[in-house]
Amino acid sequence: MLAWLDEAAAAYAAQAADTPRMVTKHISSLTFEKPVRPGQIIKIYGEVAKIGKTSLTLSMEARRHSVYNGTQRSVVNTQMTFVRIDGDGEAIPISERVRLKYRDPSDLS
Repeated sequence: MLAWLDEAAAAYAAQAADTPRMVTKHISSLTFEKPVRPGQIIKIYGEVAKIGKTSLTLSMEARRHSVYNGTQRSVVNTQMTFVRIDGDGEAIPISERVRLKYRDPSDLS
């Protein structure tokens, strides 16, 4: 499950930051709330929680989906931070256009 979350979040971070070069820096604590059995459908959701100069933090949630009645139950929630890197693996700034898109509305001063 952790590998799935990391893979989904990395893809979302790359899309949100408009760059393919994003690496995982931090994963907050995880508590697995519900069991997941082989053959069950898992849906993973995310949103940008915070964006900085070189990093962004995503709120991620995995849900167990029932094909019988369409309900979803939260399995795990976490926060994951990703950093934009250059070809040498050094942190570089996320574009201003992207940072403006995801900035906190309370920072409009």
